[in-house]
Amino acid sequence: MGDRVLGSLVKRLVEFPLEDGGTVVVEVDEPPGIPVTRGIGKDHSALVGEADKTFEAATAAVTPAARSLIARLRAIDNPPDEVSIQFGVQLSAQTGAFIASAAAAANFTVSMTWRRRDTAGG
Repeated sequence: MGDRVLGSLVKRLVEFPLEDGGTVVVEVDEPPGIPVTRGIGKDHSALVGEADKTFEAATAAVTPAARSLIARLRAIDNPPDEVSIQFGVQLSAQTGAFIASAAAAANFTVSMTWRRRDTAGG
């Protein structure tokens, strides 16, 4: 059927609509038993589920977490000249995006770097 078992999760293709039109298909890990709603491609051999949210709405959930973490890192005494965080983002058809427990399980790996601006005027 195109589903691959991964522990107690099954790899599935999920189609996320884009706010500006079109769609993006993402491979996600889901619990078994989630209904697959339609086929994709000329022969419809790969079954694809439909996400409950747009891609942008699904991934917006991780933005506040990244913003909060970098604010806390910038607020430490004697902050470093450069701060970099890296985390995995995993997508789900039902819950949207969340920070993955391991980068290997992530659909995306995000790396963000901030360099402290020179406040001495030089």
